[in-house]
Amino acid sequence: MRTCKPVPGKDGNRYIPFEDRTGDTSVVFFTRDLSAEGLIKIYDRVSSALCGKTAVKLHTGEAEGPNIIPRPWVKELFASRLSDASIIETNTYYEGSRYTTDAHRKTLAINGWTFCPVDITDSAGVASLPVKDGKWFQEMHVGKSMLDYDSLLVLTHFKGHTMGGFGGSNKNIGIGCADGRIGKAEIHTAAGSDNLWSIAEEELMERITESTKATIDFFAPHVCYINTMRNMSVSCDCEGTAAEPVVTPDVGFIASLDILAADNASMDLIYQLPDGGGKALIERVETRHGLRQLSYMKELGMGNDRYILVDIDNGDARITAAEAVKDVRPGWQPDRYNVFWGRNRRV
Repeated sequence: MRTCKPVPGKDGNRYIPFEDRTGDTSVVFFTRDLSAEGLIKIYDRVSSALCGKTAVKLHTGEAEGPNIIPRPWVKELFASRLSDASIIETNTYYEGSRYTTDAHRKTLAINGWTFCPVDITDSAGVASLPVKDGKWFQEMHVGKSMLDYDSLLVLTHFKGHTMGGFGGSNKNIGIGCADGRIGKAEIHTAAGSDNLWSIAEEELMERITESTKATIDFFAPHVCYINTMRNMSVSCDCEGTAAEPVVTPDVGFIASLDILAADNASMDLIYQLPDGGGKALIERVETRHGLRQLSYMKELGMGNDRYILVDIDNGDARITAAEAVKDVRPGWQPDRYNVFWGRNRRV
């Protein structure tokens, strides 16, 4: 039993440049090839961590959301590498097209997630996982059937988020694996509050991160991370067709066995985009104090914020984030997978 209320950290709106970071380094893989082939290629660099019954955590999106990871890419990955795996999801905390299991199943069909099993893990109940060294939680509630898996691939659509600032691997797990009624309430809502979203800024980032830690500690070392830096609206995929239009240019795939390195490298690429290409997303992240996700992961010993960036498009050359995006031009253009009735639908 806690005797006093924890105090959130600070400076979640302050970006720490790579050269000012200290500590060990991890390996992060990068490809500009945003395609099914590119996804398979980068998956192969981190898939050695996976074994047994594998869960794939991705954001399947609200109905007809325009920005989710293209289903054909994931379908090819499953067909060639993950034939026995399942996508895992949980129901939402807010009322929408994934609020109940029945509605969620209909939305999965609308969005094309019909080529593999999809396990809505809290449909059969809730389980609790310990949060080691947490200051907000001693345990986190997750979908019960998630515990039936041996390993976890975190396949994330990297983008902005209305409250979290950005949604990377940390948010994908921390919110996405917490069950829809108890776990998500523990993260978002202060005790006794009538406002579902009463927790914000640094405290929210820390609660998300502790939730993530519970899940990755459960799966460790059999967990790996891929961030898909495409269609990066400042809005999350939970906003569906109401998401803000995409203005941030597409970048590529990032992958690592280190969650902090993966998310920090992704943010570094945004900060290094030429000609102000990352301005909108940076503003969203900093105004929500979302960078606290990164600093708190480091404080909790969840990974390294220093890394070696490996360019798998060019003979595994070691490059900087600035070098990785030096040829990316400002502006965004939809691709042939933008087929839903979203604001970014191709005409």
